[in-house]
Amino acid sequence: MRKLFSRGWMMGGTALLLLASASVFAQPAVRVSSKIDTEGSLLGSMMLQVLEANGIKTENKLQLGTTQIMRGAITAGEIDLYPEYTGNGAFFFSDEKNPAWKNATTGDERVKKLDADKNKLVWLPAAPANNTWTIALRKDVAEKNKLKSLADLGPWLAKGGQFKLAASAEFIERSDALPAFQTAYGFKLNNAQLLTLAGGDTTVTIKAAAQQTSGVNAAMAYGTDGAIAALGLVVLDDPKGIQPIYAPAPVVRAATLAQYPKIRTVLEPVFKTLDGPTLQGLNAKIAVEGQDAKKVSADYLKAKGFIK
Repeated sequence: MRKLFSRGWMMGGTALLLLASASVFAQPAVRVSSKIDTEGSLLGSMMLQVLEANGIKTENKLQLGTTQIMRGAITAGEIDLYPEYTGNGAFFFSDEKNPAWKNATTGDERVKKLDADKNKLVWLPAAPANNTWTIALRKDVAEKNKLKSLADLGPWLAKGGQFKLAASAEFIERSDALPAFQTAYGFKLNNAQLLTLAGGDTTVTIKAAAQQTSGVNAAMAYGTDGAIAALGLVVLDDPKGIQPIYAPAPVVRAATLAQYPKIRTVLEPVFKTLDGPTLQGLNAKIAVEGQDAKKVSADYLKAKGFIK
């Protein structure tokens, strides 16, 4: 009886192991996505390659769309993982007036709680960088008119200063972007002073200002853009601190993280290395030098020992 019991247990154990193995192989690929801008392609490619290098099957859905498209996709369960910015929580949850977003720690804590409670989304540890929205002006225009900050822009525009901004529709329309700058610094751009470009790729807006496309001399930009200085532009300071802290972080569906808890452990050390100067340098390789985002990501990850 003892032998029969043992054999039965072994057979049952073997069946359980086979079922467990089958369930592992049956696990769906992690759908890794990103926004369409330069940094989105960089960070998305990093996440994709790190997951693959650590044995996690992935599906490439990089450069899917704008912020609104990405949010819709992940909350609908159409993608599983993508890089987002902590400060966008103010916009996602109509919480723009909360001062928590102006601080890296409190903003991070707030978006984690709000998104977990409402959408079952998990924000993994953010990078020590601030990719806040800025307005960059041609250096020659800034120097000639002594424009160093957004506080200088309003009075200059009121005196008839020639100014035209290239930006995405999102930047122009979102309450926490251009409208927030205009309210805080007392200026209002009319349609003739705006060139709306499709998507949210600041590489395009910066190039438009550098090349003076359609009279453009200013551009929507991000704090970690590598092309700003390289193409002869300068960032106008935001002395009132109007913009939230936009720290990049991987956002993953809780259900996906439960299936693949390793996602947290392999991505956290990567993002920990991505400070502002590092991201500016990597973004410049793509935006200025024309290198492929996949190659730039791979070179960086290999140099840091994250992949072989």
